[in-house]
Amino acid sequence: MARISVIIPVYNRPDEVVELLDSLTMQALKSEIEVIVIDDGSEKSCETEIEPFKKQLDIKYVYQKNQGPGPARNNGAKMASGEYLVFLDSDCVLPSDYLRKTIEHLDRQPFDCFGGPDRAHKFFTPIQKAISYSMTSVFTTGGIRGGDKKMDKFYPRSFNLGVKKSVFDKINGFCDMRYGEDVDFSMRVVENGYTVGLIDDTFVYHKRRNTFKSFFKQVYSSGTARIELASRHKGALKLVHILPALFVIGIPVSIILGLTVHYAFALCLPIWLAFITIHATISTGSLKVGLLGAISSLIQICGYGIGFIVALGMKIFRRHKKYVAFQNTFYKE
Repeated sequence: MARISVIIPVYNRPDEVVELLDSLTMQALKSEIEVIVIDDGSEKSCETEIEPFKKQLDIKYVYQKNQGPGPARNNGAKMASGEYLVFLDSDCVLPSDYLRKTIEHLDRQPFDCFGGPDRAHKFFTPIQKAISYSMTSVFTTGGIRGGDKKMDKFYPRSFNLGVKKSVFDKINGFCDMRYGEDVDFSMRVVENGYTVGLIDDTFVYHKRRNTFKSFFKQVYSSGTARIELASRHKGALKLVHILPALFVIGIPVSIILGLTVHYAFALCLPIWLAFITIHATISTGSLKVGLLGAISSLIQICGYGIGFIVALGMKIFRRHKKYVAFQNTFYKE
């Protein structure tokens, strides 16, 4: 029996799966794992690309009708035999010591559920590095995705999430939310009294989406999902989740005040963009990434804020139980 079952849902990303699997073959403790790839109804199957890895990894490939990320992970978990399940997004790459550090930490401190942060690899494109900055900086997400400084409790995300299989089965796995299902899962783990922790040094290189358009869809969907999460979990809505909506509202307000009261109000957004550019440049060591980081940070905050406002409006004024963004184009660029 494998110690860890690595479960990878994939949709139309065969090249990315190859990079992830290649990084798994370089793990010192690869004999401790089994790998389950769940193809969630891809138009571009990755079965051919996976075949060569069967010589190096204990790997299974399963094709299913498109059901979304949560059900895909659940189906992978049903086939898993490991003590722990580790869920990875197909657009991640692992450093060579990822498994060793994970297992060593679990031997010292056996969390019921755990997660790690993500970083940008030096070979990422400038846009990927910029998006990585905006999704990990304390000035954009509040550090809630695994940063050292946090404005809310850490909840593991599915791009790098581990859990005891026994715990996964007891809380019935992931729900059917099209987006935000991983946060819902982590919240249910906490609510059921299980231990949850961040393992700082088990990070992944997360490529994420590679265009600003697809990145906007991602963060917009996250904003809409937050309203559903607040409905499902008491106390789930915190200041850090509301700030992007206030930011969105504040932009036109500052412009109007700048035109009618004092021009200084209109300088709020330019000053913020300048600050983010400087911080991103220092953080990444690249002025180009710094400039792109200001753009991606604006997209990240505004996309999330707009999604939050739209979903809240739909819930209040149209009495919708939930609003699902981009339901039919979740994976599409």
